[in-house]
Amino acid sequence: MNETMNNILTRRSVKKYLSTPVPQELIEKVVEAGTFAATGRNRQAPIILAITNGQVRDELRRMNAKIMGMDEGFDPFYGAPVVLVVLADKSVNTYLYDGSLVMGNLMLAAHSLGLGSCWIHRAKEEFESAEGKALLASLGIEGEYEGIGHCVLGYADGEEPAAKPRKENWAYYIQ
Repeated sequence: MNETMNNILTRRSVKKYLSTPVPQELIEKVVEAGTFAATGRNRQAPIILAITNGQVRDELRRMNAKIMGMDEGFDPFYGAPVVLVVLADKSVNTYLYDGSLVMGNLMLAAHSLGLGSCWIHRAKEEFESAEGKALLASLGIEGEYEGIGHCVLGYADGEEPAAKPRKENWAYYIQ
């Protein structure tokens, strides 16, 4: 099996991370892979926030837990030391699809580099809030961006989960 297919078939969502920092060069490689995702008419509507700052990560963690209805001490990022937030320009009609493809590239790239990853939702709600908009403004990011997702990264604490069986009737072949 070729390397690309192997990465696609063996990547799993990791839900427990070591606190070990991820080297900057690996983060940059993962982010670069995200920037090469297919986008409608090559508009490249998404942007990626690569967050390793503990204070900012914890603020997003707190916001995300609150949206979930969980105690503010709950960590929906599973202890991952890196959070890559994908946002996309809502003025582009394919923004949701484009951002989703970025998320897929990020997770596959992370796996190919020996990192665990997981797509964490609620970025939409975070960045619709006053706090989320203020964070973007503080970074000089202007425009109408929607949070597509968080790709948390880090080294898995333990073995990655095994693949679950694929459902029946997933694909239909019309010949």
